[in-house]
Amino acid sequence: MPQIKVGLIGFGTVGAGMVEVLINNRRLIADRIGAEIAVKKIADLDIASDRGVRIDPIVLTTDAMEIINDPEIDVVVELMGGCDQAMEYILMAMERGKHVVTANKALIAKHGRLLFDTAERYGVDIAFEASVAGGIPIIRALREGLAGNQIKAVLAILNGTSNYILTRMTEEGLSFNEALSIAKRSGYAEVDPTLDIDGSDAAHKLTIVVSLAFGLPCKYEDIYKEGIDTVCPEDIRFAGEFGYCLKLLAIARQVDGHIEARVHPAFVPLDHILANVNEAYNAVYVEGDFVGPTLFYGLGAGRRPTGSAVVSDLMDIARNQIKGITGRVPPLSFVRPPARELSLKPIDQLITGYYFRFSALDRPGVLSKISGFLGANNISIASVIQKGRAGHGSVPVVMLTHEAMERDVRKSLELLDKLDVVTERTVLFRVEKKTGN
Repeated sequence: MPQIKVGLIGFGTVGAGMVEVLINNRRLIADRIGAEIAVKKIADLDIASDRGVRIDPIVLTTDAMEIINDPEIDVVVELMGGCDQAMEYILMAMERGKHVVTANKALIAKHGRLLFDTAERYGVDIAFEASVAGGIPIIRALREGLAGNQIKAVLAILNGTSNYILTRMTEEGLSFNEALSIAKRSGYAEVDPTLDIDGSDAAHKLTIVVSLAFGLPCKYEDIYKEGIDTVCPEDIRFAGEFGYCLKLLAIARQVDGHIEARVHPAFVPLDHILANVNEAYNAVYVEGDFVGPTLFYGLGAGRRPTGSAVVSDLMDIARNQIKGITGRVPPLSFVRPPARELSLKPIDQLITGYYFRFSALDRPGVLSKISGFLGANNISIASVIQKGRAGHGSVPVVMLTHEAMERDVRKSLELLDKLDVVTERTVLFRVEKKTGN
């Protein structure tokens, strides 16, 4: 039986998961592809720690160049993370005619075009299924399963840490900091969770999704992002009273020849399928012009799910190698990019519904004053909750609006926050439409 030899750079959580899948399902994998996938060499700075998988010590090295320069290694798997060193190793591997598998979302998001062009130049494959949503095969679905569709919209929960925190806040009424502490103790959040909670991780993944869905490379820097650190229990409570929940959404839509691409906390209708995605799970809702709505759901991170995604890429490359072909499916699925350039829509031109929470003095006429300011800036109120008097200080005035333009909303709030009856900066969240609206 043919043997595909693999070199692994980065023997951390995902690397150990990949090796575990290859060992435990060795026979199944060989039967499916008609070849054995053998890990010839593993490079990591730490080759002493126990990873929970049985590895012959002879395959371990601290020098990644042993893998890059080994002529017998067919595929290099990069799971070390970071950008600069990982980029250097991947480019050198391609130059030596080696195929590449990576789970490096930041690298693909920021330097995908260079990597894809380099792979084409040297006639090798590059695969990155594990870079988005862990074990969920969303990249293969967009590249192949849904390839006959114009993608109309993608709404996704792409960061398990944030979703876990929001779930705890929703179900237990916790503050953000309390929920974050639980996430750290439970292993769902890193010691430094910044990239998860500020939206960066989801924005990296959305960059890749946008490029796949619409066939053109998208720049990470152009993705609008906000995090969840400003979410308060009272906003979650008010969301429920209006018939919504709060989720960190990654959204991409094609609207009038432009692409909306944004990551931020959003009100999601309770009757939307994403409203029921809780804990550390991920989900990607994709709507195509012919297939209609589809949902991909599962664990978006972790040793086994992400290791499974890496192995699926190895199997795909192995099949190609056995047949003597490369580039069967281009990285972004298009042999010829779309004839019409699609541009990202600036966030100030976004049109959607909004949630406002004002902290206002409990005086007669305050609500009408706020409403007047909003109306003067083309913002129409759909629903209002005004809490009763608990004293003579500030009270929350909560509103949902009909669709409005972000530019008008920002202008309005800037003026409203200067009023003497508004005591704190207004809280804003964007609102997804309810089903049937």
